Amino acid sequence: MKTIRIGGWLAFAVLLAAGAVSSVSAVAAPAPGHPLAHATFAGGCFWCMVHPFDQLPGVVSVTSGYTGGTKKNPTYEEVSSGETGHAESVDVVYDPTKIGYEKLLDVYWHNIDPLAKDRQFCDVGTQYRSAIFYHDETQKRLAEASKAEVQKRFKQPIATQIVAASAFYPAEEYHQDFYKKNPIRYKFYRTGCGRDRRLEELWGKSSE
Repeated sequence: MKTIRIGGWLAFAVLLAAGAVSSVSAVAAPAPGHPLAHATFAGGCFWCMVHPFDQLPGVVSVTSGYTGGTKKNPTYEEVSSGETGHAESVDVVYDPTKIGYEKLLDVYWHNIDPLAKDRQFCDVGTQYRSAIFYHDETQKRLAEASKAEVQKRFKQPIATQIVAASAFYPAEEYHQDFYKKNPIRYKFYRTGCGRDRRLEELWGKSSE
């Protein structure tokens, strides 16, 4: 899913061999002369963070996975325990010539509860924290600026973290594109978790 930035095809090949990148990420590797970019976000259950980005023109792929922790190649069960330090996240591969990072940030904010600390909606624990994992100084600057703008909307402090990206581990295959594979279960979960209700309270009808 997610990769550590080392540089170019060599780094990508090394990470692929090491297991830090899956075949899902491999298809999104940048083409010569037309580099793609990564944006990594945590917003609670990763099932619900795929579709908002997947539907955007300029987005090449969205992969569910784990990042922000210390354990290598964690399993879903290990991350769910809250003991790995990882957060359920999505790695968005996009074409910067077709969509900007600012747009991705805007979509991100409107699909999370930025006021909730170490939880999102019905899911509780640091593994469900909200966070923006930046890949370079430009992303960091834009993320911090967007957070400042969001803060103007609310009196309560924004709990969303902005931290440097680290190794991203793709989740198990059955988690990928869950909203497509299991649409009924996906919708049942979103409704039962109160996600859309809370998003409408925060943002109006501008979320997914």
